[in-house]
Amino acid sequence: METLEAIKTRRSIRKFKPQPVSRQMVKELLEAAMFAPSAGNEQPWQFIVVDERKILDEVPRICPTAAMCRQAPVAVLVCGDASLERYQGFLVLDCSAAVQNLLLAAHAMGLGAVWAGVYPLKDRVEGFRRLFRLPEGITPFALVPLGYPDQKPGLQERYREERVHYNGW
Repeated sequence: METLEAIKTRRSIRKFKPQPVSRQMVKELLEAAMFAPSAGNEQPWQFIVVDERKILDEVPRICPTAAMCRQAPVAVLVCGDASLERYQGFLVLDCSAAVQNLLLAAHAMGLGAVWAGVYPLKDRVEGFRRLFRLPEGITPFALVPLGYPDQKPGLQERYREERVHYNGW
């Protein structure tokens, strides 16, 4: 899939077929995530791959916007690692770039995915810290449930001329 097509046709997918996603595909997705740009090229992220049904079914209790985990075959929890952050305050930007790469790679591979926000909501951060026994300095940032899509959202025009400014406001 060509890059601009992937960007313009990617949509948040919340319904998945009961088909498993191979570990090789997950590895390719994580590799794409790790190619994201980061401040000072520090790559301050860690990833938890969740493919146990019992854990996936527990996730919506912590993150209600991730109810689709009950049918997703796999999810990736993207975490920020403070020990790898050289430039204070850029962790959120770096992890965001990794999530976007993951979403685009999933779409290009024929998978569907959705970004379920975790950080900065304290209850979700603490819930995921407990569920996955995260060590100090590791902050759960976003959860990405993924699988083979069982829906096909339509295309939309999103360009808004009124939001574009040249050389000043």
